[in-house]
Amino acid sequence: MYIREHSVSRDIAAPADVVYAAITDVTRMGEWSPECYRCEWADGATEAAVGVMFDGHNRNGENEWSTQGRIVELVPNEKFVFHAVWGDFHFATWGYEIEATDTGCTVTQHWEDLRPDNVIEGSASISGVADRAAYNKEQMATTLERLAAALEG
Repeated sequence: MYIREHSVSRDIAAPADVVYAAITDVTRMGEWSPECYRCEWADGATEAAVGVMFDGHNRNGENEWSTQGRIVELVPNEKFVFHAVWGDFHFATWGYEIEATDTGCTVTQHWEDLRPDNVIEGSASISGVADRAAYNKEQMATTLERLAAALEG
């Protein structure tokens, strides 16, 4: 059975507003994501807002590809959600939830795969990732680890 969603949480010793500012500045994603090495705002945007698009450039070994993200939900210091799209095709939903704690916050990154079964094999040839669910779970843990290192140091 193919797993279609995962979430990973990590405590980060930084205030929720600092974490929120970092993750909603998509141009910083390449600092902590092992796969998405660069993001840039699209269509003249310069900051996160619902409806804003950004381009994500991804790499896995020798495989490289780009997609777009459309921000669909923003709750200051609490939530950032975007749809990963390829043209009009919404193939995944990604998001972050931030919960303040006494020592900083807990950040949960989540991913939901919306690709139809007949697209999974073809997209694996683009990315070089056969088991996207297991791969993303590992990558999400690394992303949060690197985010914590960047914001706690």
